[in-house]
Amino acid sequence: MSFALYRRPGAVIFLDDDPEYLEMLAMVMPPEWYARLFLRPVACIETLLMERDAWESDIWRHQEMVNRWREGVALIPQILQYWREDATTRFALTQVCVVDYSMPAMSGLRVLSELTQWEGSRILLTGRADEQLAVSAFNRGLIDQFIAKQLPDIRLRLTEAIRARLSQPNPRHEQTWRATLSREQHALLGDAGIERALDQLAMTHGWVEHIVLGAPFGVLALDRTGQVSWLQLEPQHRLAELAEMAESQGCERAIVNNVASGELLIDLELRLALGGSAKPQTRPATAVASQDALVYTALFPVDPSLAPGPASSHGSFVAAHSHRSL
Repeated sequence: MSFALYRRPGAVIFLDDDPEYLEMLAMVMPPEWYARLFLRPVACIETLLMERDAWESDIWRHQEMVNRWREGVALIPQILQYWREDATTRFALTQVCVVDYSMPAMSGLRVLSELTQWEGSRILLTGRADEQLAVSAFNRGLIDQFIAKQLPDIRLRLTEAIRARLSQPNPRHEQTWRATLSREQHALLGDAGIERALDQLAMTHGWVEHIVLGAPFGVLALDRTGQVSWLQLEPQHRLAELAEMAESQGCERAIVNNVASGELLIDLELRLALGGSAKPQTRPATAVASQDALVYTALFPVDPSLAPGPASSHGSFVAAHSHRSL
C-alpha cells in the first residue's frame, strides 16, 4: 500500500429494477456522495459508455501537465488552472457502479459484461440463489465485490464497500503522477507510518481532492469549499538545503536556524512555482517517522484568488445534485 498520488470524489450509480429499493438507497447513502439511480439497464449502460470520452480527456489532461513539466513548466500553476477550468465536471464521472443481479430485462452480470471498457469499480447485489454465480463472476474479474441483499446490515455493508472503492485511486492517474517522483520519494510514500499520517492529515483538513508532486515535494490539496492548501514534505536530509535557500532569500538568522533544526518549514519552492512577489511564509513543522528516516511536514494556504473557489467546489456540486430521483 501507498498514499494515493491522486484522489478525488466521483459519482456512484445504482441500478435496480425495484423503485422502492432504489428510493431506500437514495435516502440512506451519505449525503456527500453524488448518487445516480437507474431502473433501466440500457439507460445505465448508455450513461457509462458515454462517459468514456470524458474519462479519456481527463486522463490525457493530467498526462499533458506532466509532459509540460518535463519541458520546464511548473506543475502547481498547471494544476490550479486545471481545477479552475474544469470547475466541477470531473466530479460527475462515475467511479462505482452497484448493480442488482436479478432483473427481468437483463441480469446484473449481463449489464456489467457490456461495460468491458469502463474502468470503474463494480459491486453486484445478489440474492441467496445467486451467490455461486457471483463467486464465479468475481473469480473471472467481472466484478470487484458482491454483497447479499438480504443481509440485516446491508446498508452499512454497502456503504463501507462503496467508500472503500471510492478511496481507491485510478491506476492510470497513479501512473501519470508517479513520473514526477524520485525513487526515494515514492518509497517514503509507501512507508506505513507516513501513509497513515498523510491519510490522517487529509481527513483532519477535509481534503476532497489531492495530487502528490515530486518537484517540489508535497501534496496540493483541495477542500470541499474549493480552497487550496500545500502540504510541504521535507525529508530530514534536505533541511540543510532548505535552510540555505532561506538564508539566500534574506531570512532572519533565527528562521534559518529553525528551518535547519526542523522546527519550521518555509514555502520557498511553492512561492517560486507560483511566481509573483509574495513574501515566503513559515509554519511550524511536524516530524513523521518512517522506517529509515524522518519527514517533516507543514501546511501552507494557497492564495484564494488562485483556487477554484466556492462556486466550483465539490460542496456546491453535491448541493446542486442533492435531489436523488429515479
